[in-house]
Amino acid sequence: MNILIQQPHPSIDKTSIEKLVAQFYGRAREDELIGPIFATAVHDWDHHIAQIAEFWAAIILKTGTYGGRPLPPHLKLDLKAEHFDRWLDLFAQTAREIFPEDAAFLFIDRARRIADSFEMAIATHSGTISQPRHSRRSLS
Repeated sequence: MNILIQQPHPSIDKTSIEKLVAQFYGRAREDELIGPIFATAVHDWDHHIAQIAEFWAAIILKTGTYGGRPLPPHLKLDLKAEHFDRWLDLFAQTAREIFPEDAAFLFIDRARRIADSFEMAIATHSGTISQPRHSRRSLS
């Protein structure tokens, strides 16, 4: 039996992931809609950026180095659909600036799936039902 092991895109490594995360959060912190949420929720930016870079390395490079639980902190925030939409727009813009199209696709696709998962979890915790909104969209 042959097992296909998918290798990450050659342009993706820990350094490029760290660049993506740092540039994204630089934009997000200045954003009128989601900036105030980050300002309230994040107290140690160096730690947060390093932790999120590890999260993305674990997701994309399969490093196994992220040991956190990303959902619980987000459940404490009053996040709405427009917050996820803006996060995804800024994240996709940043990914497309740093990576070639096919590599950016990996990050954008996964970010959309994560956004759907978080939105559905938030809805469930509030006693409502939510369907995926982001992972079903075209990547253009």
